[in-house]
Amino acid sequence: MSLFARVEPFVHTAEKRSFRAAASQLGVTPTAVSKAVAALEAELGVRLLNRTSRHVALTPEGEVYLRHCRDALDRLQAGRDLVTHAAQVAEGRLKVSMSFVLGRPVVSALHRLLGRYPGIEVHLAFSDVAVNLVEEEVDVALRIGERDDSTLVGRRLRTPTWVAVASPNYLARKGEPRDVADLATHTCLHFARPSGHVAEWHFAGDAPPWLAPRPVLFDHGDLLVDAVAAGLGVAQVFDFMVREQVRRGEIVEVLSHLARPGPPIHALCLPGRQRVPKIRAFIDFAVEVFGGPAGSPQP
Repeated sequence: MSLFARVEPFVHTAEKRSFRAAASQLGVTPTAVSKAVAALEAELGVRLLNRTSRHVALTPEGEVYLRHCRDALDRLQAGRDLVTHAAQVAEGRLKVSMSFVLGRPVVSALHRLLGRYPGIEVHLAFSDVAVNLVEEEVDVALRIGERDDSTLVGRRLRTPTWVAVASPNYLARKGEPRDVADLATHTCLHFARPSGHVAEWHFAGDAPPWLAPRPVLFDHGDLLVDAVAAGLGVAQVFDFMVREQVRRGEIVEVLSHLARPGPPIHALCLPGRQRVPKIRAFIDFAVEVFGGPAGSPQP
């Protein structure tokens, strides 16, 4: 029998001055309550209650012990209430890991999530390396690419499109490419992955992956987009990365007839955690941000 299983019957008996009343509150028999209190007294080596055929009274030692036990039970109940409340309300610290290219859409819309759930404390951790959710204490990971970890629960947010883009002033100087072969005469801005590998461009149809002979390399997606807007050259990026710049006319799409789907974006979490309110709230928010259809978590 655990210490708690002995202390709780003692507290109820001492406060109600009755084994029977304590048993009724705990849903057990008076004999079970009496045995629990006797076991506690034997463990402590002191008598906590004076018993008569009709009454139960605290000894001086029992008075002291009751005060400490009541404080402990109150703290346990408060902890239980907090855990129960957290299981029903979207609040508390929420750590989200994502690659840099996903950051701008999330950050620009984050006020909507915080407005709906002011009790959530968001920690955004950016990395192009897939982190271990347990070791890094991550609640949700947003990742681009096919899922490679079957131990996680995932929800597909969107399948973005690869688009080739440039600024109007760049195209006014250099002309607009009409085919992949035309890119050989343009300044092409490529993304360099953390591994050092240069990302090739992918086009629809039978066109093979393409890499400029003398590319300008960037290892940061947002700065690559900024370079395009500044008129440095042509780049291929995910459509969601330039949605606002295209809308404002700062960037235009070229070779649109050759645009092709890219790798999917997933929101991932540990099994069973997808039902935690703060995690569910963020995943629903991520679906809104990336414009994908709502869907059920997939194992």
